[in-house]
Amino acid sequence: MLKIPFVEQNRVMTKLGQMVYYIPTLPGCSVNSDLSEKATLVFLHGFGGGSSAFEWAKVFPAFAGEYRVLAPDLIGWGASAHLERNYTVDDYLSSIPEFFRATCEGPVTVVASALTAAFMVRIAIAHPQLFKSLILMTPAGLSDFGSDYTRTPFAQIVSTPILDKLLYSGAIATRFGIENFLKNRQFADPSRISDDIVDAYLQSAQQPHAEYTALSFVRGDLCFDLADYIAQLTTPTTLLWGEKASFTGPDLGRKLADKNPTAIKLFEVIKSTGLTPQLELPAVTIGMIQTCLKVLAGE
Repeated sequence: MLKIPFVEQNRVMTKLGQMVYYIPTLPGCSVNSDLSEKATLVFLHGFGGGSSAFEWAKVFPAFAGEYRVLAPDLIGWGASAHLERNYTVDDYLSSIPEFFRATCEGPVTVVASALTAAFMVRIAIAHPQLFKSLILMTPAGLSDFGSDYTRTPFAQIVSTPILDKLLYSGAIATRFGIENFLKNRQFADPSRISDDIVDAYLQSAQQPHAEYTALSFVRGDLCFDLADYIAQLTTPTTLLWGEKASFTGPDLGRKLADKNPTAIKLFEVIKSTGLTPQLELPAVTIGMIQTCLKVLAGE
């Protein structure tokens, strides 16, 4: 991940390897200043070519004054450990709770994006004691309500041995590939894609063995039907949704929210944004998260 001002880098070991995480600090303050007295807010990035904690870098520093903020690179992404094997859903259902237990005391509030947000629903069902509340940005298992992502043409292509890694190195983990991914998958308005965003995604995508995670994702190895789980969720939750999120639009979000009106306290659409409003309109996203925090606090 590229350098972010006033951020300290830390590491913690999990059974799958080292996870790097970032703690933003206020200018002139020690990273440990009064953190023990603050509630913890954890930001988790989604999946895609070159994903990392940088996805939230324009948002999470805004909360450092009031919260103890952590933003990790998940296993297989950014500066964290990269396994030389295909990844499974269980890898994340186990390593993410490990991270919380190693770095947090007491229940935390999690802000998570996309497929990781869908994982958080399952993790909160299995380990409700770890969480105070969830703020989920466009959560989707990518095989929701019976759809089968693995049948899509791109998933079929990258399921071909040898060809998959050639495609990754020659078409995905390149500046052109990253720009194309951001334009067609992440952003509603490509004019909002800045050089620092492309640089951060490219640096993550070119880490040694980064292809294993990315290909596991695009093949559909990590997909599941979130609709099968969301009704079991008891942790207080809010859903935020990019208005123009490709493949997983707001209609999906409304259907998921309708399955659990007890736990899901708020569903809001962020207008004129795609899958990552946190990069596209960070100031608006900060305001929406602040609204979610108030709703979850009963204000």
